[in-house]
Amino acid sequence: MRRRQWWAWVLVVLVVAVAVAPLVYTWLTNPDDQRLVDLDVYRTGGQMLLDGRPVYDYHTPAPQLLPFTYPPVAAMLAVLLAMMSWETAQWVWTAGIFVALAVTVGFSFRQVLGRESLRKYTPWLFALLMILCTYLMPIRDQVRFGQVDILLVSLCVADCLARRPWWPRGFLIGLATAVKLTPGVFLIYLLVTRQWRTFFMASFTTAVLTLLPFAVIPQDAADFWFSALLDSERLGSNAATTNQSIRGMLIRLYLPDLLTSVIWLAIVAAVAWYGFRGAREAYRAGDSLTAVALVGLMAVLLSPVAWIHHLAWVVVVLAAIVGDGRDPVRLRVAAGVWLYYVLTIPWWGVSLIAAGIPGVSPVLGKIVQNGFGLGALALVWLLVSWIPKRRTIA
Repeated sequence: MRRRQWWAWVLVVLVVAVAVAPLVYTWLTNPDDQRLVDLDVYRTGGQMLLDGRPVYDYHTPAPQLLPFTYPPVAAMLAVLLAMMSWETAQWVWTAGIFVALAVTVGFSFRQVLGRESLRKYTPWLFALLMILCTYLMPIRDQVRFGQVDILLVSLCVADCLARRPWWPRGFLIGLATAVKLTPGVFLIYLLVTRQWRTFFMASFTTAVLTLLPFAVIPQDAADFWFSALLDSERLGSNAATTNQSIRGMLIRLYLPDLLTSVIWLAIVAAVAWYGFRGAREAYRAGDSLTAVALVGLMAVLLSPVAWIHHLAWVVVVLAAIVGDGRDPVRLRVAAGVWLYYVLTIPWWGVSLIAAGIPGVSPVLGKIVQNGFGLGALALVWLLVSWIPKRRTIA
């Protein structure tokens, strides 16, 4: 029986590899100056350290001209990428994306994958989930740009959902927060749910990895925390369609800057209160998966800038909606959410605005352009207010 299961998992790897091959082939054969541009940023950041040059002064070659925007410890870790050839780094990083996705899917969909009645189908169900999640637009963009988001998602998910972690719980959240600041929302989650030991470990890890660069690369550390971090335009045009955070949606209304900031702070406060309260209630109800999904959405919505690939958290949201897979209504809703985030909806809005179709209000175009951000807000409501009712019905 074990041998049969082992062979099944080997076949699963092959099936998933074949199914995702078109996506991988498309982006790894892209013109060199368009290929995995974010991976190029990480790798060049590491190269700057190897060369003894300022990390935050450089830009990647034209036409991208992208600066390094991550904390200095990320540049230190990126030295490993810089030591590889560009071709090797592309393959290693792309493989890492799928390993991180597999970890995320395994932990997030554990309820349905672990059902006794589905046990003999578990490998094939896992393969199906991997393939479906790969073609979500936020995950496709991980492969397209060589992004780090799904790795950070997997770290936070594993830290929160592992039953008996072999690492100190909180360490992975601290690591993720030190590498990219947005997972810091999990520190708030640990506070409001009173997971004190985990909170202190996560905070300690974050602090150590944040202070370490001041001892090793002090000038770069100072450049990031006192200069680069304060310049949101380093991340790219904040008004771009790909910025689906609350602030990004508001910026595209082109209101006066002060009014935009006031409205943003008010909405962020309301969404944070609603989302973290919902996460606390889900945790107390024993539904840590829904709590983690909510906090992940907070990382996207509350950030000043959240590109579409930051919505890799939708994988965890889908798992929270599916639950153990016994409720057909939840399954249908999950299918609808999956389809919504497979489609390129924000770009439909851009096309509507550009087309200027008679009788079609530009407001509709703006709403569609903000589709993924507005969808994330709807998902927060779904997880806070709708899932508990379905849990009761089940």
